[in-house]
Parts: sequence; C-alpha cells; structure tokens
Amino acid sequence: MTAALNLNLLQVPTFFVLLFQLLFATVAAHFSSSSSSSTSPATLSEWRSGRATFYAAADPRDAVGGACGYGDLVKAGYGMATVGLSESLFERGQICGACFELRCVDDLRWCIPGTSIIVTATNFCAPNYGFPADGGGHCNPPNNHFVLPIEAFEKIAIWKAANMPVHYRRNEMVACRMISETSIAPLTAVNNLIKCRKEGGVRFTLDGSGIFLSVLIGNVGGAGDITAVKVKGSRTGWLPMGRNWGQNWHLNADLKNQPLSFEITGSDGITLTSYNVAPKGWDFGQSFEGKQFES
Repeated sequence: MTAALNLNLLQVPTFFVLLFQLLFATVAAHFSSSSSSSTSPATLSEWRSGRATFYAAADPRDAVGGACGYGDLVKAGYGMATVGLSESLFERGQICGACFELRCVDDLRWCIPGTSIIVTATNFCAPNYGFPADGGGHCNPPNNHFVLPIEAFEKIAIWKAANMPVHYRRNEMVACRMISETSIAPLTAVNNLIKCRKEGGVRFTLDGSGIFLSVLIGNVGGAGDITAVKVKGSRTGWLPMGRNWGQNWHLNADLKNQPLSFEITGSDGITLTSYNVAPKGWDFGQSFEGKQFES
C-alpha cells in the first residue's frame, strides 16, 4: 500500500508541484508580513522629503522651455506635467527629461488625499544666495525643491498651500518572484525607475551649421533622461555624440545628404535604435520622430 502511494506521488505532474509551492510561498509571505513591520508595503517605496511651489499659468517659461531647451513645452508634447528642479536635483542638466512622482504630505488643510502626479524635469530653479536655504532661498542647496505649473500643483494640493512639503521619488520598489519550470525563487524587491509615458515617438530636432550637428532629443519615454547618443549616416558607422547641455547632443562630422539613424541609451541602461529617422534631404531646423521606449 505504501509503495503504491509513493508511486502515485512520483507521477504527480510538475505543474501541480509548482502550483502547490507557489500557494505555500504566498501564504507564508502573508503571515510573515502580518507579523513583521520590516516587510510592510511602506518599505518597498523610496519616498524622500522635499518641498514644492508653483508658478502662474501665464508664465513665459512654458513657451521658452526653460533650462533644458525643449522649446514650447505644450508644442513639444510635455503639456503642464513638468517641473523645474533645484540645484541639488538638477545634476547640471543631465536629469533633463527624467520623471518624478510627487505627493503632498503633512498638511490636511491643503493636501488632496490619495493623489500623486508624475512630472517631467524640463527646467532649473536657480539658487538665490541673497536668502538662506531655510529662509526664502527655496532652491538653494541642500534643498530638494520642485517648481510646478499651477495646473500640476493643483492635482495634489490646493493652491493656498504655497510652499508645501512633498514626498517624491524617481524609483519605486516592486516585489517580484522568478518562476522557472523547476523552481520558484524567493520573493525579492526590484528597484525600478518611475516611467515617463509619452505619446508618439522620440523627437530629434536638428540644428547646427556646416559640419557641426546639434540634436535636441525630446519626448522620451521610459527612463526619460538620456545618457549616451550615437548617430549613423548611410556612409558612416555609428558615431558617438557628446552632451552639449541638457538633452542637446553635438558632433563634428559631415552628415549632409545622408539619411540619419540614432541610437540612444536611457539612464536605466536600455538602448533604443531608430533607423533612417531623418531622410537623405534633411536640413537644419527640422524635427523627426523615431521609435519610443516602452513605458
């Protein structure tokens, strides 16, 4: 009888064994999280403290695009979901295009409960050393300060909040479990960037003169900020471009009368290649649309 029972157990399909293991691990994780505060959901998010202010809807900074050089932010596809960053956050423009999630905290009078917004870094809030950091110099180091259009500000707080405390994050921790055909790995936390979600493809705006080529890269999904760029003509290999400022990249090479392809890498290490973005007859001052990162 015992031998027959053991034989039947050996014949149980692997699928059911894995299913039982998954159910057991889920139940164990539930009881573990109920008895230990160290695995509470709050520890799976890297929220940091900062402050936020707003500017009026008619402010011209939306038309000129700010320190990142995106131009008219509405026409460029960013709308009002944008933000200017203090010096402690701006990283000399390398952060341009990155997305942050913000939520209002600590003030029940002005905060809109249960809300958060995702905004794209498009501008720089310059420090004012005529005031101390804790006495009017909102964007002075070491302050982590965000300057929002009032349309974005009012998604998370009433405008009367003025200079309000916020929590922000650029990364979020998500729980995941790797499952193969033969085993189930323990539950682990993975650090993911807050994704930028954009309509249409990445936009490449060409500028320059003669053999000097400057490319503004905008409307970038995924990580949002670009750390490396290469360009390829029909008669060249892949040529690395240097960062000029913000998300403006440049190169000295004669690429006229050649279709242009671009390879861009986000701060998350993901690379996107768009072939023949600009046709053979491209000219300075024109914009072209390539592929888009997954969001």
